[in-house]
Amino acid sequence: MQQAPEISPELFWRTMSGYQHTAILKAAVELDFFTAIDAGAKTAAEIGAATDSAERGVRIACDALTVLGFLTKDENAYVLTPSSTTFLSKRSPAYIGSTMDFIAASHIRRGFDTFTDAVKQGGTVVTGDGSVDPESPMWVTFAHAMMPMMAQPAQMIADHLDYESDRPLKVLDIAAGHGIFGITIAKKFPNAQITGVDWKNVLEVAQANAEAFGVADRYKTIPGSAFDVEFGTGYDVVLLTNFLHHFDFDTCVSVIKKCSGALKPDGKLLTLEFVPNDDRVSPPSEALFSAVMLAGTPSGDAYTYRELTAMFEAGGFAHNEHIPLQPTPQHLIVSTK
Repeated sequence: MQQAPEISPELFWRTMSGYQHTAILKAAVELDFFTAIDAGAKTAAEIGAATDSAERGVRIACDALTVLGFLTKDENAYVLTPSSTTFLSKRSPAYIGSTMDFIAASHIRRGFDTFTDAVKQGGTVVTGDGSVDPESPMWVTFAHAMMPMMAQPAQMIADHLDYESDRPLKVLDIAAGHGIFGITIAKKFPNAQITGVDWKNVLEVAQANAEAFGVADRYKTIPGSAFDVEFGTGYDVVLLTNFLHHFDFDTCVSVIKKCSGALKPDGKLLTLEFVPNDDRVSPPSEALFSAVMLAGTPSGDAYTYRELTAMFEAGGFAHNEHIPLQPTPQHLIVSTK
């Protein structure tokens, strides 16, 4: 006899209280608990002394972090998990705690605070300082906060460029943001010239990063909207990273056509996106990104590869290759004419 599935409110409770989990993690990152533990503080008293925090507050927060899976606990001592050591301690070169500054920021949360209205309307109801507003300061926050999270996919993109390492390359980086995608290519290809397109206030962050990575002499900028500015021509590579999901199909096709016009005949368009399967409910991270776009944009979406292929073909690219960049939730599409 088949056993009836268990009926439980656990999923409802866990999802309903998810904002509390975010707040707990945000506090631990802001107070730098993970770095303190990595440096040798173990008990609540020691972590409190290292972070100028009350012992009682540390104990309750670290117990919660243990429940959530970020720490383990041995009697009164807290220990980092391998993932927390790698990604949440500032002693690690792979630290990504800064992403909380963007993902948990007030301008992102506003879209979900009004998510009911976004569902009814079919797009965000948030106006001002939004994701598609000109010169939005949120993209400066993004550029500062999100570069560590994008370092791995940036390296994977550079690794998929099958050019000789000394070949001169002319690369256009659309909506460059922090600039890490173009910068990583410049690091791998010493004769590559990078041109970043973005709002002027955002490009200041990209230029500072190019300086820090030692490629500023090969990093140029075009300030302004990717829909309005002139790109120029003769590019070997155009990078279109995490851009298309902000817009509707026809708008995406318009920018893809513009990218096609900027490329050499044998040039490559490299697109980075969250790409769900055709069922639109898997894989989880890619599928859930559609809700992020509903909350934050008037008409953006996480597009399937079938939908993206239709865009690229309409934009002048007959050949398209889909490359999931595991273990990240990002996917690379390499397009040629």
